Parts: sequence; C-alpha cells; structure tokens
Amino acid sequence: MDRRIVVTGVGMVTPLGVGVEENWQRMCKSESGVDYITLFDASHFPTNIAGEIKNFDFKRYYPHNQRVEFTGRNTQFAILAADIAFKDAGLDSVKIDPRRFGIYLGSGEGKQDFFNFVEIIGKSYDGTSVSSAKFLELGLEKFHPYMEIEQEPNMAAGHLAEIFGARGPNTNCLTACAASSQSLGEAAEIIRTGKADIMISGGTHSMIHPLGVTGFNLLTAISTRNDEPQKASRPFDRQRDGFIIGEGAGILILEELEHALNRGARIYGEMAGYGTTADAYRLTDAHPEGRGAIAAMRMALDKAGLVPGDIDYINAHGTSTVVNDRVETLAIKKVFEENAYNIPISSIKSMLGHLIAAAGAVELIVCLLAMRDGIVPPTINYENPDPNCDLDYVPNTARKKEVNVALSNSFGFGGQNVSLIIKKYK
Repeated sequence: MDRRIVVTGVGMVTPLGVGVEENWQRMCKSESGVDYITLFDASHFPTNIAGEIKNFDFKRYYPHNQRVEFTGRNTQFAILAADIAFKDAGLDSVKIDPRRFGIYLGSGEGKQDFFNFVEIIGKSYDGTSVSSAKFLELGLEKFHPYMEIEQEPNMAAGHLAEIFGARGPNTNCLTACAASSQSLGEAAEIIRTGKADIMISGGTHSMIHPLGVTGFNLLTAISTRNDEPQKASRPFDRQRDGFIIGEGAGILILEELEHALNRGARIYGEMAGYGTTADAYRLTDAHPEGRGAIAAMRMALDKAGLVPGDIDYINAHGTSTVVNDRVETLAIKKVFEENAYNIPISSIKSMLGHLIAAAGAVELIVCLLAMRDGIVPPTINYENPDPNCDLDYVPNTARKKEVNVALSNSFGFGGQNVSLIIKKYK
C-alpha cells in the first residue's frame, strides 16, 4: 500500500507571535524575535539573549483548559499550535474515526522544576556531601508528582491525544534538532502504510532555562553577541559565532489524500519525500564532507521521484554556526551541482533563533506558505559574505518566486539528518 499524504492544517507559536499569518507576515518583513532573556536572570551568563516568546499567557489563548498549573511551556505551545492547526483543517466540524487518528511529535524535555531542585540540593548539603535522606524528605514536601511526569518528552503527545480524542498511534521522538522533521516523515509513513488516516504531527520545545543555556554555552554552540540581540543569529555570514536558542511549536495536520478530498478539505501541499540518515561520525559535529546530509537529500529526492532540477526553494537548517553552515552549503552543492547556485536558500533561524526539536516543523510550514504565496523568506543579518558559503541565501529581504517544490533540511546533534520535500498538490 502506498497512499498519498497531504497537509490540510497548520499552526505555529514562535518568538514572532501566535498563529500562522502573524508569523508569516513578520518573516516576510525581515523582523527578528530575538531579545534579552526574561524567563530567568541570565545577566551573568555568557549568552543572555534568546528567541523567547515574550509575555506568553496560555490562558489568554486557551481559557477553557485546566492544564495550566502543571504543564510546561513546551506542552502549552503544542496544545495551542495543534488547536490552531486542527481548526485550520476544519476537523473541529467533522466526525473523525478516533482509531484512525494519531499523534507523532518531536518534543523535547518538559518543564524543569529547576529552582525547587536547586533549593532542595542546597538545604540537603551538609558541607561535605548531599544527604540523600534530607533530599528525600524535602523532595516529598516540595516536588509535585504532576510536575515530575511533565518532564518526560512524551507528555505533550499524551495531552494532545486526550484533548483531540486521537486513539490511533501515539509516538514521540527526540532526535535533537531534527526531531519534528523526523516526526513528520514518520507520521507520513504511518498514513502511507495504512495505519492511520489523519496524524497530528510536528514538534515543540523550550530550552530557555539555566540548564539549557549553560549546556549550549559549554558546547560553545551559541552566540555571545549580547550587545546586538536581533543581529546575533546570522546564518552563512562570515561573522557568525553560533546559534540563538529559541522556543515554540509547529504542528501540521497530515491526511490521506482521498480522506481529505472526501470531506472537501483545503490542501496546502503534498508530502512528497522523506530522507533520514546518520553521519556516524561525532555526536556534536557534522561530517566534514556532509555525507549524511547529502544522503538524506538524495533519499528524499528519490522517494519523491524527483531530480535536483525540480527543487524551487530550499529551507536550510542554517543554524549560524561556523561548521553547520559551511557543511550544509557543501552538501547542497554536492547534491545539486551547478544548479545549487540557482536555487534560493534561506534560514528563518536568523529571525526566530533555533527552536531545537520544534524547528523543522515550523520550517516546513514556511515552505508551504512560500508555495501558497509565491514568496521566499529572507536570511536576515547576511552582511559579510563567506567564501565557504557562496550560494543564494536570499539575503535580508523576502523575494517573490514561484515555488512548486520545496526541500527542508534538519540536522541534529548525534549526527541525525532529515530532509523533507513538499510539493503543490495537483
């Protein structure tokens, strides 16, 4: 069985706003959502800027939900983005067979009870070591069981299944920065092989907390351009010095084509190709010759029955790290050869920061919007050309361009590579 899969609904929550149209309009205006961190005091950290969703109040957007007290930001972002996508697909007004309706997310770790944890550790320390007995005593008093289980990455998918009544396959993957792209590719395979008709898929993540920022600072992976927050994320620019942590969620409704047509659904585009590979090289570095990225793009093209000349636009992983941008550029040139110079390529991480597990899903939605409107978004902050990054990155300003087929890349720590191809439904 080889069924066709289309996208019938989209929803996103990012540092540029809540909802698809607000995000898209601001991206097309080259606006940045990067600013100083307010979720905790990061003033003494090497990096104190992020793509943070400012003044986010879940109850403002989802007042009837009782899950606010214990759910983390990642779950709240996922619920809100899924609600937008579900309604956008028109599924709130049709009857769905719950057994043929599933969830596949790429979600990161949930809410971290960081400050209670630190306080308990401090009070349990006797000057020599942490007393496990004292830690247990205080932990039983201070920690809440719901907050403990909310740390698990699969909890967002569990909430969505309950809210939307999805009793089919329910899965979460956490393949680092490739997670939501991986989830979309795997969700499409579930539909393609006949195990479901509709899947809520995408990703959600928030790592703007002391442990998250400290970890990426230790890896020297994030920018320290604190004096210019909105210019700090600069993919492919010669003066790039690391990515910016972002947060948010992107959710897509994937649906079997005949199922969508039978209910008269609007179709954004067709999921055409999915390639997934591993570098098998180093956990935090891409292979210097881009072998995993090359293989993923070629696999996606092969699955879609397309050739390199069919691609009209590439949404790059484009993190703004020295190594990633150079290797991704090399990989694109290996796959597309001379035509690589004719394909517009952009990284919206220049505007949002890196949404980690949620990045790929938001970027695939952007590919669909580029197809819908005939506009490719820019890579902002591209000011200093790098001889190692010499392709067309749509610098600084959005561009009118007919897009019939788009490719989106996501590459994660651990050497995970995912390429997705979306095309106009005909």
